[in-house]
Amino acid sequence: MANQTINRCVWLVDTIRRHGRITRRQLEEAWERSPYYEGKPLSRRTFCNHRLAAEELFRINILCDTKSFEYYIDEDDENNDSVTGWLLNSVSLNDTLVGAREITDRIFVENVPSARDYLGIVIDALKGHHPVRFDYHPYTRSLPTAGVVIEPYFLKLFKQRWYVVGRNVAEGRVKTYALDRIRGLKIQPRVFVLPADTDPKSYFKDAYGIMVDKGETRRVVLRVDTRQAKYLRALPLHHSQVEEEVNDGYSRFTYRLRLTADFVSEIISLGNQVVVEAPRELRAMVITRLRDTLANYPDQSPPTTTADLSQTS
Repeated sequence: MANQTINRCVWLVDTIRRHGRITRRQLEEAWERSPYYEGKPLSRRTFCNHRLAAEELFRINILCDTKSFEYYIDEDDENNDSVTGWLLNSVSLNDTLVGAREITDRIFVENVPSARDYLGIVIDALKGHHPVRFDYHPYTRSLPTAGVVIEPYFLKLFKQRWYVVGRNVAEGRVKTYALDRIRGLKIQPRVFVLPADTDPKSYFKDAYGIMVDKGETRRVVLRVDTRQAKYLRALPLHHSQVEEEVNDGYSRFTYRLRLTADFVSEIISLGNQVVVEAPRELRAMVITRLRDTLANYPDQSPPTTTADLSQTS
């Protein structure tokens, strides 16, 4: 599919999404204001071609309400998942930034270094059900582990890093590897069979991030001040997030997930705006981490007031 066609598909889907529902007449008017308008109207044939191409490219359904003759995107479609949304947003953003090259010195984006070298290769291995072989150098070890062979099951993007999850052939168990700690990755010719019970959504269902603990799923209760509550409403910590109580000074959010180190780190990163109310094990994990952090400053008494804090900064 040519780049120009892809760009037009992105424009079509993005326009419908922004309007929620839109008629053909409104689409034609938007088309005439778009950068793709070359003096030719959006004919029915052109619209139908772009509509079909967009549905195939982004795995979505563009429906028409026969009563109002408005077009909309089927948000209940099971294929309209997070990957499709991420892909559409990424392509749309890229198209927008390409048109803003003259001000690139005033636009700052986050770097995702793990996608540069091996993301495409791992995706090819996933599609073909091929094992991959690589050397792996985790931050916790001084020397890399050579010749790791895994059967890749799925990929996950978390905190600006890509991770591949798969069965370590030598160890016979499923493990997670960060792409930015991999070197010399090669696809193997053998083809493996993906286990019938492999379900990526279930695998990460009760995980906060990339750490998957086999422990019991717990009900987590966080008391959050009013300011931080606004951020959590806009960007939930986890798909299980529910706001159960709102007061003048705080809100309570509940979650269903396993207690992992990356979740503890996220809570601590929110500072004194969040307090763990339950479970007690999570409170203990947070307190222990905070005490270990304070132990790195043995000669500094912790500030007790805002004034003390400003004097020590």
